[in-house]
Amino acid sequence: MTKPACPLKKSWLILALTAAVGLSACKILPTPSAQGADSGNSSAFNPDKMVEEIWASKVIPYLQQKAGPFAEVHALAKTDPAAAGAKYGNPKKQANSPWTFAVRVEGKIVAANTQSRAATIDVDVDGDGKADARVQIGPAMRGTALRDSLDFVQFNDFTNQIDFAQFGKAFNAHAGKTVLSKLPRDGLEGRTAKVLGACTIEGGQDLPLVTPAEAEIGPKP
Repeated sequence: MTKPACPLKKSWLILALTAAVGLSACKILPTPSAQGADSGNSSAFNPDKMVEEIWASKVIPYLQQKAGPFAEVHALAKTDPAAAGAKYGNPKKQANSPWTFAVRVEGKIVAANTQSRAATIDVDVDGDGKADARVQIGPAMRGTALRDSLDFVQFNDFTNQIDFAQFGKAFNAHAGKTVLSKLPRDGLEGRTAKVLGACTIEGGQDLPLVTPAEAEIGPKP
């Protein structure tokens, strides 16, 4: 006499067949990697293009209107940073950030360092023969002074800190490509310099480091 099939075994067999059919009908799609997601975001966010679009129409006119003579800005920043910030700085800056001032630097070049990619010129603005400001002439430039001087650029307008930082670097890159790359590199000492840019002025700085948005260097004397 044949034993009837065990109900429990029959149930397991049905479940196994159902699972097999289900798997054969499904297509397993790969999960996008974090790298792929970042790549998508990067293609949408183009800081170089953003800077290029506002440079002539907003950035330069703003700095031209806001900037003060370097000697005046420096003196006021040393005695009353808040007053200097209200007049020459970005009043919408983040509370914990230092003031960044729009400045005009005009004077004689008393020293030049063009051996490094982070090239600079030291400028005497008051005629005493000593450097008062150090101006970056690139191609490599430090800081985000140009971005930070603008009251129409706010951190909260960006998705994250990385995008905000890249936007700051894009200002330096644009200035380097369109302005600073055209400057002479030889025989700079003794020539005149005329710069529109931005800098921070903090206690303990040897020379305030100015990032130019416009720059001219006069002929050899």
